[in-house]
Amino acid sequence: MMTPPDDVPFIPFESFEPGQTRRFGAYKVTREEIIEFAGKYDAQFFHLDDEMAKSSLFGGLCASGWHTCAMTMAMMVEDMETRGRSLGSPGVDELRWIKPVYPGDTLSVEMTVLDLKASQSRPGIGFVTSRTTVSNHKGEPVMRFVSKGIFPRTPPE
Repeated sequence: MMTPPDDVPFIPFESFEPGQTRRFGAYKVTREEIIEFAGKYDAQFFHLDDEMAKSSLFGGLCASGWHTCAMTMAMMVEDMETRGRSLGSPGVDELRWIKPVYPGDTLSVEMTVLDLKASQSRPGIGFVTSRTTVSNHKGEPVMRFVSKGIFPRTPPE
């Protein structure tokens, strides 16, 4: 197995099983970060202006869904720093923004393994399909998606 430059190990494919659930993260959402992200990537009034956002469907300033994705990725990478890394991902499916994310929310992540599949064409890797639910500090789901991670397989002895 290869070792990443910072000596954080890869998580072996064989360490996963369907139904396995992990909870992690505590990301505090700030008004300033919402506005900064929106100004660069999603400049809609309900992400940029407190007063105008009050008249929106969201009732106040809220984070872009793409910002929520980025905050989630930050929590996932932080978790990898202690738990171990993947080899990457071929993508995300079924992305849903369920509730708005507001300044002052603290987000956390729950990942549940749905399926495992060893690669047929590359015997050194396997795919782990997981459902990720991001919740606010009230325990309310704010975002959900299904994704696949690529992990190294342990060679048979």
